[in-house]
Amino acid sequence: MTVNSTALSRIRKPRCFLVTALAPEGTPPAQANRQFNQFVADRRLPLVLFHDHFIGQPGGVAIFFVETPEERDRLARCEALAGWQVEVRPLIFSYSPAAFDEQIAYTLRAYREADWEQLRQEQRPAYGNPAREAETGSEDEGE
Repeated sequence: MTVNSTALSRIRKPRCFLVTALAPEGTPPAQANRQFNQFVADRRLPLVLFHDHFIGQPGGVAIFFVETPEERDRLARCEALAGWQVEVRPLIFSYSPAAFDEQIAYTLRAYREADWEQLRQEQRPAYGNPAREAETGSEDEGE
């Protein structure tokens, strides 16, 4: 796991961190997804607010809420993704779980004139098979 710990060590206030992780080349998508799921489920790490997996190159993205320097350090030195290409970046406006949610609402409102509360209530049609996509790392062509 590669992390810029010098830059992270300067972060003292609670805030959300974006983690992107790419599995080592040749890692089967299903194995990479299981490993990434184990990473985000690790209760020794800060609170995870969001995660998803990539189509194409196995890996994923997660948002963690880091409240203390100790949590930040645990996230930065986590060895669960040893051998992966990992970036950990602190976010500016998302300084709490509620602020992360508000940043989503603000972005939709300011840049797309869309209402986050309304979008959250929509019944969206299901496309494809997410479980199959997670196993194969490719977009499902069916359904």
